[in-house]
Amino acid sequence: MSLLRLSLSVQGLALAFHAWQPAHATGESTVPSTPATTLEAVTVSAGPLGQKKDDMATPAEVLDGSALVLERQATLGDTLEGLPGVRSDTFGAGAARPIIRGQTAPRVSVLSDGSAMMDASAVSPDHAVTVEPMLAERIEVLRGPATLRYGGGAIGGVVNVLDSRIPTAVPDNGVEGQVEVRGTTGSQERAGSFGVTAGKDNFAVHVEGLKRRAGEYRVPDWTRSRLAGSQSESASGSVGMSWIGDKGYFGLAFTHLESRYGLVGHSHEYEGCHVHGMRLHCGGHGDGQDDHEHSHGEDSHAAPWVKLRSDRVDLRGEYRDPFAGIRKITLRGGVTDYRHQEIEGDAVATTFKNRGFDLRLEAEHEPIAGWRGVLGMQGARSAFSAVGDESFMPRSVTTSTGLFLFEEYRLADWRFELGARQDWQSVTPDGDLPRSSQTASSFSGAAIWSFAPQYSLALSLSRSQRLPTAQELYARGPHLATLTYELGDPGLGRETSRNVDLTLRKNAGDTQFSLGVFHNRVRNYIYAQTLDAFEDYRLIRYAQKDAEFTGLEAQVSQKLDRHVTVGVFGDAVRGRLLGGGDLPRIPAARAGVRAKVLWGPWSGDVEYYRVFRQNRVADFESETPGYNMVNLGIAYDGRWGASDYSIYLRATNLFDQLAFNHASFVASAAPLPGRRVTLGVRLAY
Repeated sequence: MSLLRLSLSVQGLALAFHAWQPAHATGESTVPSTPATTLEAVTVSAGPLGQKKDDMATPAEVLDGSALVLERQATLGDTLEGLPGVRSDTFGAGAARPIIRGQTAPRVSVLSDGSAMMDASAVSPDHAVTVEPMLAERIEVLRGPATLRYGGGAIGGVVNVLDSRIPTAVPDNGVEGQVEVRGTTGSQERAGSFGVTAGKDNFAVHVEGLKRRAGEYRVPDWTRSRLAGSQSESASGSVGMSWIGDKGYFGLAFTHLESRYGLVGHSHEYEGCHVHGMRLHCGGHGDGQDDHEHSHGEDSHAAPWVKLRSDRVDLRGEYRDPFAGIRKITLRGGVTDYRHQEIEGDAVATTFKNRGFDLRLEAEHEPIAGWRGVLGMQGARSAFSAVGDESFMPRSVTTSTGLFLFEEYRLADWRFELGARQDWQSVTPDGDLPRSSQTASSFSGAAIWSFAPQYSLALSLSRSQRLPTAQELYARGPHLATLTYELGDPGLGRETSRNVDLTLRKNAGDTQFSLGVFHNRVRNYIYAQTLDAFEDYRLIRYAQKDAEFTGLEAQVSQKLDRHVTVGVFGDAVRGRLLGGGDLPRIPAARAGVRAKVLWGPWSGDVEYYRVFRQNRVADFESETPGYNMVNLGIAYDGRWGASDYSIYLRATNLFDQLAFNHASFVASAAPLPGRRVTLGVRLAY
């Protein structure tokens, strides 16, 4: 079925639904109609000045409320998959990082209310992001000049996860909370969470917890009915407290997270492979065997699995109007003790540890000659190590310091933004390897023209610099999770990205849209260059070469009446090396249609999208076929005594299609899940 035909079908169904509505739904009975409401503009807390979502220079996406409840999955990447320009580098069911405009970690920063996570997810896609979407109150995705607040290296964007760990207000009735339970077919997932906040006078306490368990998920038309190693389970608990005054608050929270999940696509066939110069050697030495000979017998090992543990202390504070000239001082910080073990059989094969902290202090000043803005500083330290069979990089300590400034000026129908950031970074490895010490300077500017009521045109320009990570500098060894042997280069320098972003929006009325195009040209782009390959095993070296990324993001919605809204959406990105060659694991283009219905306490949505074939592939990379996806959601919101409740049902991959995610390291070995249906109940009091 073509996209056009399906779009017409969806709109036809919506119109038919409208015509079918009974008299009371069209206002012909004596039952009073629901009064029209004006939606409050959404403020993006990740923006330096708390701008409204529609005032951002480049598109900002916010997931909260019922939309977040329906979209939440076990991983952050899967939860955000439906947003324009956002995809996921899935690695089974236990790990999936967000991809924004073709970029993922370390060029996409994931934050906990403005503070760095300090886990190991930036090192490898099989390492989970230590965020529990079921405990999130809101998730923001930010692109453009405002990302300099979090580092010049975030050329893809920033994902900010907001939670309730540290109370910012005392509950009106002294206590409030929520509890939620849900179950999912296809993987037999069962999950539950709760959160309670209590307080009196100037003191409040928050307690929350979560438990989730899922088996291997079902895959249609596959060699096995279920994907080996795709089981997962996690548990998390947090206790936070804060002092709250008329001018702000100050609080602390302790969070403990444990997770276990399988590693899909893991193979022991290549354990004997090693490197001679810049060539892989997977066979014997002069004994008549081919250099790439190895056993093809059936792997008798069970799939390895990860045992993850994270202990984190969060620090958050805000002080409004502390003295003349300053509107607000904000403090964010986190101290993390992270460890995960990759276990094969009963033995620990490799242990990864990361112990570090991140601290950010910001001050928003009063307008000076019409300019208002934020000045801030950030400091971080990370001690990372990998010990065991896959200790492919030495223990290293990374310290960084950043100073940043963001300013805004308004003139008639125009709004201007300027940003600047200076970073200092040092990476000190164990052993005789050289220490890396480098600096980076980043600048940005934007102009937003509200040329007519409801309409705006935004142009943003930025020059951002990213410094190489310890992995890119010093890796040397096998990394079987991604079926690679990695070689770092201590001589790598900073990469410089020059970005242009143009966005046209209509943000009110029955017809709304956001149409954006972007182009990023990156000098000395750091990428994993494949030097040699044997079957699925590759020898990669981190190298630098100029690259560019070009793409578009679009979404259009039309409100047919107060009950029905239909729309179309799509995104695409092309990543290539200048001088020839495509970059690996660039997500395929996507386009789709959706319809939403609101009728009293009922709400529902249905969407269809096509992910197209990806045939622009890097050397040693395979094409990925396209696939169709249909998702459906229904929810009922009601009142029970003094509590609000919601009952929801979400079906994904409704037509049970076999689908492969090109952005995944294990795309061919780990298809996406088949049809799954989630039924959940949420109660807030």
